[in-house]
Amino acid sequence: MTEQPQQLRIDIISDVVCPWCIVGYSQLKQALDATGTAHEIHWHPFELNPEMPPEGQNLGEHIAEKYGSTREQSLESRARLTDIGAGLGFEFNFTDDMRMHNTFNAHQLIHWANGQSLGTALEQALFSAHFTDRRDLSDIDVLVDVAQETGLDATEAKAVIEDQRHAEDVRKIESFWVQQGIRGVPAVVFDRKHLVTGAQGTETYVSILNQLAGVGA
Repeated sequence: MTEQPQQLRIDIISDVVCPWCIVGYSQLKQALDATGTAHEIHWHPFELNPEMPPEGQNLGEHIAEKYGSTREQSLESRARLTDIGAGLGFEFNFTDDMRMHNTFNAHQLIHWANGQSLGTALEQALFSAHFTDRRDLSDIDVLVDVAQETGLDATEAKAVIEDQRHAEDVRKIESFWVQQGIRGVPAVVFDRKHLVTGAQGTETYVSILNQLAGVGA
């Protein structure tokens, strides 16, 4: 009887309006495919803008206000992300009227989807909805549509948001990771022990996976 390889646990702390989170995940995914690493991914919530009002905020204004970036710096960053994304098979579609939105309800949906083994699919769909299609992730109808497109039940998805059944759990998980010292995302924890922050690049992730597997040791 062939012994099944042990799966590597990977915890990813992320926000679906964080461009470097989808870049980092895409790089990690390439590394996982290249090394053939058996793995299980667990997504965890992190809100970049927990105080964001329902109407959201213009992206350019938000970046300038939060980070002090000039318009030229912001445009340069968008161009760089667009190029990096294209190389990873992800389309960033930045526009001047793009907005940042509150993501708390999105995180509750992801928490629910994790229990149905669709967390990764929903996370990726929400990244695309925000960055590629510029859909409003604070809009309940949008979230329900994305969930349904991912294979989740639309009626149940709407109920999850409306009754806020996972709100307390999501808050507790967010608090846990902050207590662990997570102040920015993406943050990736391999095998519950090894923390890697930021989008490190496919080659770096390949190196990490090989080290964890004992390749070359």
